Amino acid sequence: MTPESIPAEPGRREPPWCYEDLAVFVFLAIPCLLVGAVAARLLNKVVAPTPVAKAAIVLGAQFLAYLLWYFALALILKFRYHAQFWQSLGWNIPTREIGPALISGLCLAVIVAVIGAALNTPRIESTLKELLQDRPSLVLVGLFAVTAGPVCEELAFRGFIMPLLARSFGIAAGIVLTAIPFALLHGPEYSWAWQYLVLLTLVGCAFGWARYRSGSTAVAAVMHAAYNFTFMVAYAYSNPLPQSGGGALIAW
Repeated sequence: MTPESIPAEPGRREPPWCYEDLAVFVFLAIPCLLVGAVAARLLNKVVAPTPVAKAAIVLGAQFLAYLLWYFALALILKFRYHAQFWQSLGWNIPTREIGPALISGLCLAVIVAVIGAALNTPRIESTLKELLQDRPSLVLVGLFAVTAGPVCEELAFRGFIMPLLARSFGIAAGIVLTAIPFALLHGPEYSWAWQYLVLLTLVGCAFGWARYRSGSTAVAAVMHAAYNFTFMVAYAYSNPLPQSGGGALIAW
């Protein structure tokens, strides 16, 4: 699954990493998340407990964990395989693919909503909703959902994991096998309801197909961002929130 713009070296397997590297990468998530959690706890003691501050601290801690995690991955790629981080993970941006990726993400959100209605998905109080207490918090979470979130998740799943699985089991199986842990990662947000896990697996397969068809992890991230954006806008209009400091209920 080497992107066309990144020619493979003669005699070098693609991707160069192995399942040992994958195990190390997954294990390193634990200390990175712990550092983020400690940072969040410390900030909670010194920052005023407003809704937007709570959202900023949670998202900041998550971003810090991502930074540490991917820094560790960059070191693995550099010192074990002499590989550049962005290139090896397929982060190239074919401009002709950006527009279709945006449209595909919007359409995917609509399709998922329709299938979700057909599956009679249960109404669940997502843990994410705890952060959406006012308009500034909603905007902050929305920005994270269409920027850092898609980039970080696609780098891990479609950039690092999927090429390895596709090399071992073929493209179709690699796409599906990557989509399953992607769905499970989000399982706690939806109380492990099977309907949501099925939908998220389908979503992961769509992102994987975009990655394979375009040869670009960035295209998958753009599609992911458009998908998240559609649902964030739908949430904002269907769940009026009070403005910061009180006042009338309004929709973003």
